Amino acid sequence: MYFKELYFCTQNLFIFENMNKQMLLFAVGITLMATSCKSTKDNKVRTIYTVTTPEVISTYISKDYVGSIQSQKNIEIRALQGGILQEIYVDEGQSVRSGQPLFRIAAIGVQEDVDKSAAEVEQARIDLQNTSTLAANNIVSKNARKMARAKLNGVMADLRLARIHKQLSLIRAPFSGIIGRIPHKKGSLIQDGDLLSSLSDNSSMYVYFNASEPEYLDYQQHATERNKLPLTLILANGTRFSAQGHFQNVGAEFDHSTGNIEFRAKFFNANHILRNGETGTVRVNIPVKNAIVIPQQATYEIQDQKYVFVVDARGYIHARPIKVAFEKQNIYVISEGLSQNDRFLVEGVDKVNDGDRISCRYKNPAVVLQSVKLKAD
Repeated sequence: MYFKELYFCTQNLFIFENMNKQMLLFAVGITLMATSCKSTKDNKVRTIYTVTTPEVISTYISKDYVGSIQSQKNIEIRALQGGILQEIYVDEGQSVRSGQPLFRIAAIGVQEDVDKSAAEVEQARIDLQNTSTLAANNIVSKNARKMARAKLNGVMADLRLARIHKQLSLIRAPFSGIIGRIPHKKGSLIQDGDLLSSLSDNSSMYVYFNASEPEYLDYQQHATERNKLPLTLILANGTRFSAQGHFQNVGAEFDHSTGNIEFRAKFFNANHILRNGETGTVRVNIPVKNAIVIPQQATYEIQDQKYVFVVDARGYIHARPIKVAFEKQNIYVISEGLSQNDRFLVEGVDKVNDGDRISCRYKNPAVVLQSVKLKAD
């Protein structure tokens, strides 16, 4: 009996100890969960977001246009009569001056035509003298004298034409420039109109580029200011051309297939680096006054619409759509959606939701933009 009572007490004690252990473990678990929740809540409260206002500054917007570079003068030099290419006085790529001999074409019978025409002029002059004498003595009519003079005038015109044909055998440079490729060699048979070479005046270069209709209208509405803007030419290797250019004129009509219109800029080519047929990029820096500027990192996008989180006086955030006028490195120039006094969230836009209440501190917009620039660098 004694052993049964002892066994019963031992069993109760064992059960009691197990219950105490379970309760202890449960209490520890509750404590840890409460501590964890409190820690998470404290961390959330301690998160302080940076807000600022838009910076209003005067800046510029860079626009790049792919351009085609052409000489201000570029012509084809062609033969004006057939014959043998007797002489080539220049080489490809050579600089020549105006009036310098380039080619000579040996045309058969040119000198003989000059001699024949000269003889006919002399004969017609003698006929006119004889007819004039006879007309003075009333032997022939005055009309015979007029006919003799007309004949003289005709053969004199033939003589001048023969001399011109002779001069055409020697081809001279019509202006100073650079000789292009020479496809024919000395001794080649040349036909009338055959291409002998090309000549380019590269002292100044034209750069043609296309702009859209809105850009054209913006240019026309500010033509006086835009014509004074210096243009930068970026060459094919990425370097900047040493001289700056200016707008010169605009095309007469739009290309219906592309909706663009052609602009022409002029660049002084002092060192003759630019050649006809090159390509480059024309960069236009358009000044913008009182531009509203914000960091790109303060925005997010939903279905091609950009938004910012505006923070009200009580710390609640509200999503607001904005319209971007221009984009520069790490910043946006805003045309709609924000005023100068609106406070918006700078960082952590991916960690909050519309309607959340946050703790925030204000930072000067100039300091914010400077930090953004330093991060980009």
